Amino acid sequence: MLLGSNIAVMHLLLRTLLLLFTSSRRSRLSVWGTSSLPMRVLPTDIDIAMHVNNGMYFSLMDLGRFDLMVRAGIWQKMRRRRWSPVAAGETIAFRKSLQLWQQYTIESKIIGSIRRRSTLNNEWWPTARSTPARTSPHGLSPRAGREPGGNPGRVRRAPADLELPEWIHEWRENNALPGARKAAPHLWH
Repeated sequence: MLLGSNIAVMHLLLRTLLLLFTSSRRSRLSVWGTSSLPMRVLPTDIDIAMHVNNGMYFSLMDLGRFDLMVRAGIWQKMRRRRWSPVAAGETIAFRKSLQLWQQYTIESKIIGSIRRRSTLNNEWWPTARSTPARTSPHGLSPRAGREPGGNPGRVRRAPADLELPEWIHEWRENNALPGARKAAPHLWH
């Protein structure tokens, strides 16, 4: 089991490095634009049921977000400041599985910001004409830049027309944890 997980981690690292290189050669995007990243389901993406593993979707969301950050110039600015992008929380809903070798596109877009966090949306679109649109996961992830000492970086405020829907505010409130320097609740007592 350990060997399999090490192979998957190495695969993701190589895939991310390749993406950072290729995204820098793709057309530029506005910070508020939509990244469309064509992909294919690889053997390292699937589980025993022969479809994309539910946990792998979160890693694939990272690839879509990295493409957006690189093409919009965000990645370069963060690296100069020695910031790292971190997820503050994520949620996902599934409709239909992506199967081995299936082609799809991950669309990533910043849909607003709250305080020091941008909220990104990811959607998967199968590219086969016979497959209905948006059959796969829809993901949401508040992201923040972290400075080297762990402090949150400043995030550019979203335009007024990118007001986050109320359900996102409620989701953030219902899933919030105390800051890293405070005791976290242990709910299994």
